[in-house]
Amino acid sequence: MLGMRRRELISLIGGSAVAWPFAARAQQPAMPLIGFLDIRSAAENARFITEFRLGLAEAGFVEGRNVAIEFRWAEGRYDRLPALAEDLVRRQAAVLVTTGALGTALAAKAATSTIPIVFMNGADPVKYGLVASINRPGGNLTGVNFRSIEIASKRVQFLSELVPQATTIAFLSGSAEFLAFEEQKSNMLAAARALGRQATVLECRSGGDFEAAFATLVERGAGAFVVGVFPLFFELRNRDRILELAARHKIPGMYPHRMYSAAGGLMSYSADGAAYRDVGFNYVGRILKGARPADLPVQQAMKFNLAINLKTAKALDLTIPQTLLVAANEVIE
Repeated sequence: MLGMRRRELISLIGGSAVAWPFAARAQQPAMPLIGFLDIRSAAENARFITEFRLGLAEAGFVEGRNVAIEFRWAEGRYDRLPALAEDLVRRQAAVLVTTGALGTALAAKAATSTIPIVFMNGADPVKYGLVASINRPGGNLTGVNFRSIEIASKRVQFLSELVPQATTIAFLSGSAEFLAFEEQKSNMLAAARALGRQATVLECRSGGDFEAAFATLVERGAGAFVVGVFPLFFELRNRDRILELAARHKIPGMYPHRMYSAAGGLMSYSADGAAYRDVGFNYVGRILKGARPADLPVQQAMKFNLAINLKTAKALDLTIPQTLLVAANEVIE
């Protein structure tokens, strides 16, 4: 019916008909802009971005058709986050999505108190001031908590079950300047003590510290190690370097994300990656349709993925207990 009325109108205005389509397009509102900010790189997020776009599509939003997306990658540099967040605010984004680390959400929060922000990170959003409460966020932020820091004890438990002879477990940590450093350190130490293990913390400020960290790990007699949840360890070049060193020293490791076990790491335990799809559908899609962040409770990850690489276990002369094989969501051969 709309098309018929438009044709009738074009015929009525006669000579002005040629100009009508251009005038109509000029009056149409611009597509809403989603600003996407991440501490990591585009390459490291390719799979997650695909999931995010699928979630948006389920909500009725397709990039280039009725929504635009501007991506900003900090490439592991925290100092770049404030400027990148401010740039997205200047571009009048309708909603900001922050992923990869607590620092991205805090940078966006500092940049705007009015634009809706949807975060995805592993830290407690109430403890670090992102929201007033899980059920009632209260401001312009909401999102998903992967509980990555909270589940540290499970990582230690699974690793100890696989390597019971490891009386000392090393914790490969990011910089002490990282906001959640103390929380991760204390969780790791408590988990080790609860299992009758000693723990040693090895701080890495950059990829250049990995060689020395593994040398110290061996010197201190650690029989296994756990990689912490820090952006440094999610950079692909750093992932590959850590896996190389673990293989060279023949030390079993537990990693914070499936990308490690898929690339040859022994074990990984992390939140299910479907959360990116949920963010596109349940959060960004609903906000673009008019929902307020304050009314959307924070989603806490409930599904976790334990992945075990059998080829790596064989190379380390490890036999996987049946209990772990049953518990594993994914066994990589």
